[in-house]
Amino acid sequence: MGKATPSASAIELGKSGYLVLENGVCFSGTFLGSTEQAGEVVFNTSHSGYEEISTDPSYFNQILVMTAVQQGNYGSSRAMWESSKIHIQGMVCLEMQQSLRDCSWQNKLLENGVPILSEVDTRRLVLYLRELGTVWGAIVQAETVKAARQRSQNLIKKLLCEEKDWPFMVAVKKMQELKAKKIKGPRIAVIDFGVKNSIIKEISARASQIAIFPPRAKAKDILKWKPDGVLLSNGPGDPMHVKEAVQTVRNLLTKVFIFGICMGHQILALALGGSTYKLKFGHRGSNHPVRDALLNSITVTSQNHGYAVKELSLPSDVKVTHTNLNDGTIEGFFSSVKKCIGIQFHPESSPGPKESSVLFDVFIKELKKFKNASL
Repeated sequence: MGKATPSASAIELGKSGYLVLENGVCFSGTFLGSTEQAGEVVFNTSHSGYEEISTDPSYFNQILVMTAVQQGNYGSSRAMWESSKIHIQGMVCLEMQQSLRDCSWQNKLLENGVPILSEVDTRRLVLYLRELGTVWGAIVQAETVKAARQRSQNLIKKLLCEEKDWPFMVAVKKMQELKAKKIKGPRIAVIDFGVKNSIIKEISARASQIAIFPPRAKAKDILKWKPDGVLLSNGPGDPMHVKEAVQTVRNLLTKVFIFGICMGHQILALALGGSTYKLKFGHRGSNHPVRDALLNSITVTSQNHGYAVKELSLPSDVKVTHTNLNDGTIEGFFSSVKKCIGIQFHPESSPGPKESSVLFDVFIKELKKFKNASL
């Protein structure tokens, strides 16, 4: 994603622009920025969190449509970022904070080459996406629908020809070691598919040492580090396009306790012999209710995924423990035989109550139980 020239003034003047979907349908708005971008068009129903969402590597190559009316309305702070950069390809909203008092989030997007399309009828757009499903699209600056369609076609075509292993594009390229906070805690290896800072924080509070491995790391290299447990992180894209990781996880099964989150949950399912499928429009928001049979509770969860695990594809020794109460999709599983747990939602992103974060404690408890049993 190229860099845009920062705005010379506090308030950026808008131009006529469009979000053009791959089927040619256009949604008009006000274009801000100096770059045009294509990506998967997805919507998020969270009322806040535009910084955390935009810097989450799981949103790589996606144009983000926010259903909340106001964006940028509480400013910008790097302390809220989930990674070192903004990963979205563009932001679509009804209203972007743009005043002399504060336009920090708008300016941060533009400085990082992320185009904004505001004054869009996001209600109509989201209702359309719910019917159509997740599609490719482009944010372009144009005076007419005809011109917008012409400009968007080339952008979408170019992006479709790029690397499909998206986790490889956003993850670390070589192993990194971090000191954690719990002196007598376990050693945790993280396979990075696009790991969020908040996941590292949760692990750091419970571990003594952390090693972050690239997504194409070999099982022998991970085991050489002698971890007590392995965490498979979140990440962008289709799990079927992630190279080498499924075989790596398969080689780790029963050798060390494994905890998969989001993309990691899907990779773990594939390693167990299961299969995944693409959801029509994905789950992205902070109010998804989940039944938790593991902890015997109902939890409101934060979610961000476009794929899910097929329940009937899982082997008999894998028990489904978490179920989405909106559509019945799998949100988690556990295997005492294969020594693993997979969680589809984000336990590190509790959208109010903190009960989901206890799943990190479950991970630590299980890996200690496995370690003691293997001594």
